[in-house]
Amino acid sequence: MSSFFGSLWWMVVSLGVLVTFHEFGHYWVARRCGVRVLRFSVGFGKPLWLRRGRDGTEYAIAAIPLGGYVRMLDEREGDVPASQRAEAFNNKPVGRRIAIVAAGPLANLLLCVALLWGMFVIGRPDYQPVVGQATGLAAQAGLARGDTLLSVDGNGTPTWSEAALAIANAAMDRRDVPLQVRTGGGALADRTLPLSRLPEGAGQAEAMRAVGLVPRFQLLPPVVGRIEPGSPAWGVLAEGDRITAIDGVEVEAFEQIPALVQALDGRVAMVEVDREGDRLALEIAPRRATDPQLGGRWVLGFAPAPAELPPYDATLRESPLAAVPAALRETWKLGRDSVAMIGRLLTGRASVENISGPISIARYANASAQLGPAWFLNFLALLSLSLAVINLLPIPVLDGGHLLYYLIELAKGSPLGERAMVAGQYVGLALLAGLMGLAFYNDILQLLR
Repeated sequence: MSSFFGSLWWMVVSLGVLVTFHEFGHYWVARRCGVRVLRFSVGFGKPLWLRRGRDGTEYAIAAIPLGGYVRMLDEREGDVPASQRAEAFNNKPVGRRIAIVAAGPLANLLLCVALLWGMFVIGRPDYQPVVGQATGLAAQAGLARGDTLLSVDGNGTPTWSEAALAIANAAMDRRDVPLQVRTGGGALADRTLPLSRLPEGAGQAEAMRAVGLVPRFQLLPPVVGRIEPGSPAWGVLAEGDRITAIDGVEVEAFEQIPALVQALDGRVAMVEVDREGDRLALEIAPRRATDPQLGGRWVLGFAPAPAELPPYDATLRESPLAAVPAALRETWKLGRDSVAMIGRLLTGRASVENISGPISIARYANASAQLGPAWFLNFLALLSLSLAVINLLPIPVLDGGHLLYYLIELAKGSPLGERAMVAGQYVGLALLAGLMGLAFYNDILQLLR
């Protein structure tokens, strides 16, 4: 229950901040362009708080915290006194109307830069981009345990988060990606991850498993957890045993054990364990799995013991001055990735499961807040940028749809016909409703999983 209320609280905080900045962009530019603003509302529905300013604008906080709006004086929405017609939005030159509409997404873009600057100054804790295990395509590329990923596709990867995101994006495009690594021995080397060999039709999770790259911090310690009754390990191993070697091969992580067991090919071998400080050498022989999902693999019959993630061993931090260009570069990179993701969704290269709704936003907001202020600022920056990009899509009802109308007006020298604009609004509402329905469906599906 605490997780539920925490998610709800951080979602309200996140959307409140982003919507306020977005609408303030519209409001500030509208006032500078001489447009009378009737109401500035954060949230939809019945106002919970309402105050009228000296300028006549109503400032409100409404009950539904999933958006906001700025209502401007407009002859298309009601009668306007003759003395105020010059202040109506629809009577302003098209250039000013474009500036007012574009100001909302621009405010979110500037907020993204400011939030990323704060993240860099505070310092975002993370993990070093060190390979813990390389199988599948990663092994084919020559990657090995202990390699440090210095860059992926020409972009520096100071932490594992940057490396994983770059590889995931390239995997969706099914394109080979160049890597620069520092091997466990300290030598610099170039590698190419052959992502074009990923199986066709594989989902994102399946594709990432085929890549076969496991970071060092995710490796499980080789500690025995639950033992299956009647299995080869039953009565030989004990919960809590730390496996140190199998058939003379040293074991450092649980992920090494399956391959070593397959190499035994059913023969008896010595399994060395540390049991409460005592070193033991135990004879054990694997047997064929009866579970069809394991495909007849050799197994010993035990699971790993639960383990917590190790402490962070890297920090993404810049000085206040150096954080300015760093924030601008990161904003550009995230914006480019966001536009590329929209392209992948439209062409089918990315699954529509990537479209998230308010439930997922709430969960991510809560999770990032628990990780500390730098991670929460990083989350807010990404959300602010996403809000800017989505609002600029040329869909009627969104800011991008209005900008499209005004660009057409500039091109033809007169406003678009009312019937065309109304038809566009209906199309925009239908698209938006479908998008929101898909987002809610994905959210619920994620909860059920």
